[in-house]
Amino acid sequence: MMLMKRLLLLLLTGTLIISCRKEPTIWESDWSLPLVSDTLDLRDLVNDSTIGVNGAGYYQLNLERTLFDLDINEVVEIPDTTIEEIFTISFISFTAAPGFSYVNSTEEHTIDLPDVELKEVTLKQGFIDIIVENPIATTTIFNVSLPGAKKDGIPFSGTYSAPPGTQSNPGVATTTIDLSGYNIDMTGLSGYGSNMLTSQITVMTDPSGPSVTITNQDETKVKAKFRDVNIFYARGYFGNKVYEETDTLDLEALDIYNSGALDLGNTDLEFEFENAIKVSGQGKLLSVENVNTVGDVVTLTGAEVGNTFSIDPATGIWDGLTPTYRTLSFNTGNSNIENYLENLGKSHRIAYQIQLNPWGNNTGSYNEWYPNSRLRVKLKANMPLSIGMNDLVLKDTFDIDIDQSENDVKLLSGELLLEASNAFPYSADIQLLFLDES
Repeated sequence: MMLMKRLLLLLLTGTLIISCRKEPTIWESDWSLPLVSDTLDLRDLVNDSTIGVNGAGYYQLNLERTLFDLDINEVVEIPDTTIEEIFTISFISFTAAPGFSYVNSTEEHTIDLPDVELKEVTLKQGFIDIIVENPIATTTIFNVSLPGAKKDGIPFSGTYSAPPGTQSNPGVATTTIDLSGYNIDMTGLSGYGSNMLTSQITVMTDPSGPSVTITNQDETKVKAKFRDVNIFYARGYFGNKVYEETDTLDLEALDIYNSGALDLGNTDLEFEFENAIKVSGQGKLLSVENVNTVGDVVTLTGAEVGNTFSIDPATGIWDGLTPTYRTLSFNTGNSNIENYLENLGKSHRIAYQIQLNPWGNNTGSYNEWYPNSRLRVKLKANMPLSIGMNDLVLKDTFDIDIDQSENDVKLLSGELLLEASNAFPYSADIQLLFLDES
């Protein structure tokens, strides 16, 4: 009896376990999920430097481009210059005691600068490579001084030694002088010249060496190469230079309007000539034209085109330097600027001319160029845009990724719904294209 009860209890337990086994649960439901949220508006056509939005929320052409930017090293280019000096004694021979100075020479070296007269420069960078050849049988001590080259008020001076040698096989020593940061007086020994570098060289035998015989056949050579000069400040006459430039300006943003009409009101286009150099000049706007994507060309006309105008020198010094400005302005009252811009020119060609010192050296060589001195030409345009659009297409692409690899959720069927709102003051058609069949 007891055995029978146990068998019945075991059978009942097994039945309960089998009947409670969990089967997979399947849910079928209708979901509405946002797959993509995208916005197309005119901000897609705006960039920081060509088309912007003003404080009132209206689009405007806001263009400023630097066409010309003149640096001092383009006006005053000091070429790499090599100077070589050969020293010999004036009599047949003599015996030099230790520490005897047999060369003491002060020389002016002229740097070739056509149509430029430099009185003073401060170097941002500059080097002199020196090679010394010693033909006598003892070490020689060379002292190289540049009296006109000063840093913190102290003239440059350096002492170097060359090993013993012979006429056929001289002892050679090399060194490099770094003149970066030095202010150089280029007026020469008289103080009235220009483009001159003054040097003083002394040579003596080794004070702790032997006595040696020196003959008039012994050539002591000093070669100096002035190189890699970059000017920080300059004073002098910078020459009567003429710069004639033609710049091409591409406005890629205007491509978007090729199929529409553009109406510009209150248009104003300016060419600004900024002079932060203490030198007089003249300028001339030679021509301005643009061409659109279908090849139509419009030339800007107005009284400011083709006429020479003066450019006054800057005033002040160093941090107090004040530039002068000359602005050529084109508006609807004095030019065809509206027609010019409504051509929707993608490419603009601007030709102009700038002349320094048109009346020659009338300042006593007192042109000055400071570290913040520049001569610039800028194009500026700032005007509201009223845009009429015809067949304008705005487009965007995006990915829709529906992952069917998971066992938990599968898409059995559904609809793709497109919801759009239009805030533009005209009607529009919307088209949804699938670019990939999968």
